[in-house]
Amino acid sequence: MRKALFAFTILAFTATSAAAQNPVSDSLRSSWGGAKRNIKESAEQMTEANYSFKPSPDVRSFGEILAHVAGASYMFCAAAKGEKSPFAEEAFEKTATTKAALIKVTNEAIAYCDGVYAAATDATLGQMVANPFGSGQVARANPLIGQIGHNNEHYGNLVTYFRIKGVVPPSSKR
Repeated sequence: MRKALFAFTILAFTATSAAAQNPVSDSLRSSWGGAKRNIKESAEQMTEANYSFKPSPDVRSFGEILAHVAGASYMFCAAAKGEKSPFAEEAFEKTATTKAALIKVTNEAIAYCDGVYAAATDATLGQMVANPFGSGQVARANPLIGQIGHNNEHYGNLVTYFRIKGVVPPSSKR
């Protein structure tokens, strides 16, 4: 019994120590989880008819915002990955116009970024990578933080569109 208790204590200590080794990257993953969930659920929840809705002629439609977020996601996450983006920021705004197409590109962009967030450690977040929307180098954490902020910024737009249409947005439904 003592051996089992000792082994359990060592295992619990080791697991706790391992989890505490990457508090910054764990925090980023947690923030990313919330941001991507809001975008993904927004894409799924809005009706197809409202994907073309825009509250003013000079702003993006609901669907265009999702397309923009998907394209920008590749830019942010490719930079953090240290590679050239497989898609330009505006890649989907003219090509993905249906709800099904936008859900597909949204999910694919999220999956691409998931891999980058999963691979992040506190040690790698300080490594320098190319700035995705500028010149020079930035810490690898920078584009990941930018990605989270960008998703949250545009989720705010989507929330407004939902409210104008009388629909409760995903985060308020939880």
